[in-house]
Amino acid sequence: MTTMTYSVTGMTCEHCVHAVTEELTRLGVTEVNVELVAGGASSVTVTSDAPLSPEAISAALDEAGDYRLAGS
Repeated sequence: MTTMTYSVTGMTCEHCVHAVTEELTRLGVTEVNVELVAGGASSVTVTSDAPLSPEAISAALDEAGDYRLAGS
């Protein structure tokens, strides 16, 4: 089991949380927890059976909407 926390920008509401959670779940993660910081960098903690590449996370965020890993 691997747990990683990412800083994600572009999230402003619960709809954003749902969209990001749904896309990350499609990667096969077992758990997603989001600490929403509207207009700032939200903390997104992802638990999965195997490590996920930053590219896979970025692609899922892009698919969910206009969300980005902070610093990307």
